[in-house]
Amino acid sequence: MEYKLTPPSRSINYTKTAVAFANGQGGCLVFGVEDQTLRVVGIAEDKVFTVMDSISDAIVNSCEPLIIPDITMHDVNGKTVIVAEIAPGLQRPYHIKSLGQEQGTFVRVAGTTRQADQPTIRELAIEGSNRSFDQVQCLGLSVTEKDIEALCASLTKTAKNNAEDPAKVKTVTEKQLLQWGVLAEQDGQLVPTNAYAILTGNTAVRSVVQCGVFKGTTKAVFVDRREFTGTPQELIEESYQYVLRNIHMGARFKGVYRQDVYEIPPDAIRELIVNAIVHRSYIDHSSIQIAIYDDRLEITSPGRLPLGQTIERMKQGYSKIRNEALASAFEYMGYIEHWGSGILRVLQEVRDAGLPEPEFLGGDTDLRINIYRNGSETGSDDGIVTGLRRDSLSDDGIVTGLRRDSLSDDGIAEETTSKTSAAPNAAIAVVPSQKERILDALRKNASISISDAIRILGVQERQAQRILKSLVEEGSAVKIGAARATRYAEAKKRTELHE
Repeated sequence: MEYKLTPPSRSINYTKTAVAFANGQGGCLVFGVEDQTLRVVGIAEDKVFTVMDSISDAIVNSCEPLIIPDITMHDVNGKTVIVAEIAPGLQRPYHIKSLGQEQGTFVRVAGTTRQADQPTIRELAIEGSNRSFDQVQCLGLSVTEKDIEALCASLTKTAKNNAEDPAKVKTVTEKQLLQWGVLAEQDGQLVPTNAYAILTGNTAVRSVVQCGVFKGTTKAVFVDRREFTGTPQELIEESYQYVLRNIHMGARFKGVYRQDVYEIPPDAIRELIVNAIVHRSYIDHSSIQIAIYDDRLEITSPGRLPLGQTIERMKQGYSKIRNEALASAFEYMGYIEHWGSGILRVLQEVRDAGLPEPEFLGGDTDLRINIYRNGSETGSDDGIVTGLRRDSLSDDGIVTGLRRDSLSDDGIAEETTSKTSAAPNAAIAVVPSQKERILDALRKNASISISDAIRILGVQERQAQRILKSLVEEGSAVKIGAARATRYAEAKKRTELHE
């Protein structure tokens, strides 16, 4: 919505806003209302129809492709107000004819009309052609049969690693890559698309995640920073582990048993990182930024929201895919479950952790999501909760008090603690093995899920799956259900139920 006291003498002062509305989510130009105060002045009755005609002519004659406004008049407190409604356009990018596409394309940014930069114009052109950037041929990049086989093997390996039953995972084929749009055919030859470059970590399409830890609540003073490049799988894992290393780890006690708890749910962190990588704009050469402040985790994904998507609709579970080929590959690899469910899961997990609802900002040039940290010590019905604290080494070897897990030979994390960071007032407790902690949870609950196991152990999903699988194979636990509905129960309890 933009307000004008009267139609400006130079029509470009409002036709560029009409262009911006057509390039975005649509909007209304309201004439007869003072912008700053919203005081209704109205349009003189003897000039209403003349003004309506001049507004319509200016927009129709000045904009390209054609924009036809819906112009109506309304009575507000006895005064006549003119409203020109502009619908979201489908033939993007729209621009002012006299200025040309490069100088005359405008978009809305934070409620104001701004000239679009080249990446935004390219993004608009892709939207207007009803194509997905990642399915467009990657110019200057070639592919061989060996390259295709390597990518198929990589995607298949990731899918099996993420699957609860690897035997059910079908191997990716060249035909599948064509169907997704990772490859395309041109003159009888297979050519790589931008999605191929992204999935293989090729620098032909820039894909970078910048991570940093900052002192305070601004970027004025940084403590540590890293920049990650590579395949999406590598970016997800490296940035995810970076965040876990740099947020607090607490411990909840049930009797003599300790349950490690991250201050921010790990599943929510991973989901937001995956969401940023699969849905970002790759036309925009900016990096995904993950910033850890004293009060929050902030994840910024480059690119305006896709046509038809808004922050409110996103929070309601509505999904709008920007990168069709990547989304298909991510779904196959197990990073995406059901379209639109990821943000809903994040909201639920953060709520369950007792944290404030995540904050969604922007959408005009990028999307920023904040999860606020709980810096205070909290109590629990389960027993004593230690203050959230750090107790291991950071990446550069500087002692920051962050906890670190080391992997044993079989890949299952064994708990180790830095000698330099023992909390002076920490409660002394017997710390059972990870299997014992899961068995204790199984004894006290009818059943538990993978997410429950992750929270109990403070490990990644894959490690939690290995531990549960091991308990099932030993006969200590049984698996109930399949896929995401899978739960685990104590074997004895399951037998009693059947009896």
